[in-house]
Amino acid sequence: MATTPAFGDEPARREAVAARDRAADGAFVYAVTTTGVYCRPSCPARRAQPEHLRFFADPAAAARAGFRPCRRCRPDEPALSRHVAAIEAACRLIEAAETPPDLGAIAARAGLSRFHFHRVFKAATGLTPKAYAAGWRAKRVRAALAAGASVTEAIYEAGFGTSSRFYAEAATRLGMPPRAWRDGGAGAHLRFALSATSLGAILVAASERGIAAIDLGDDAETLLARLRARFPAAALIGGDPDFARLVAQVIALVEHPETAADLPLDIRGTAFQERVWRALQAIPPGTTLSYAALAERIGAKGAARAVARACAANPLAIAIPCHRVVRRDGAVSGYAWGVGRKRALLAREATENKA
Repeated sequence: MATTPAFGDEPARREAVAARDRAADGAFVYAVTTTGVYCRPSCPARRAQPEHLRFFADPAAAARAGFRPCRRCRPDEPALSRHVAAIEAACRLIEAAETPPDLGAIAARAGLSRFHFHRVFKAATGLTPKAYAAGWRAKRVRAALAAGASVTEAIYEAGFGTSSRFYAEAATRLGMPPRAWRDGGAGAHLRFALSATSLGAILVAASERGIAAIDLGDDAETLLARLRARFPAAALIGGDPDFARLVAQVIALVEHPETAADLPLDIRGTAFQERVWRALQAIPPGTTLSYAALAERIGAKGAARAVARACAANPLAIAIPCHRVVRRDGAVSGYAWGVGRKRALLAREATENKA
């Protein structure tokens, strides 16, 4: 027989409102017909008469019915500040577990309903608990392979129940077969080229899937050393005439970042990083967004810090335009290739837009 979820019927909701039960936050909201305001179940405002209450599944439904959010409990915003410690504890629990823990068990330990925990966790981290666990398992695999473990050992130690589940994700998460990753890129072939731009030296490297790295710096030797450190056993191939034409397109993009370039990209990152990077590619030249606005655009309101970390991890300068993300006050900061280069790119785009 089907079971009724917690707070799924009106009597349970009335009881939760009367008790100001924080565990019910996120499961529903209630509105007061005499004030036109809707609230969280835990709202500390004076209790309304039972006959004046209406219940809605979420803030959007209450808003459509003509009610406005309470200024005291702010039911239209994720209650992150109250739950930061609980979410951090949940992250540590996921990271320490040998296999992905049950969502209901984690939510119960956090003192939240399953639905509300899922919502708050995603708002805080930018990922669902399941995606967070998957990303952490992939990180464990990479660490184990780098330490010399066999592929089988790495897979099972990371919590993958079967090798087939891991291999289904390996190409995306590692960019190459697991054995090649373990051996520092052994068997992998990366074409690369070094050149000069008005912003300094540039290195472009590509796998068979597309451009895997666009690196900017002060000297070519440092850029090449960084590529070799990333894949010490990969075969690095230079002097390819066909690849030189692709590099020329990248350089043109550096000099004219306001232009669109249809470049084949080999994008590898966590699920959250890839969401951020795709959103970055949708920001028009000459336009900037704050980290908070970008977080909201990808449906991760409140995850500005996670977005900033994803921008910092971007391996494809210019092609994934993280230079178009600035602080909330418009200040330019936080660019992996130097704030000076970020200002120069934004200035070029602004100039071209005025022309």
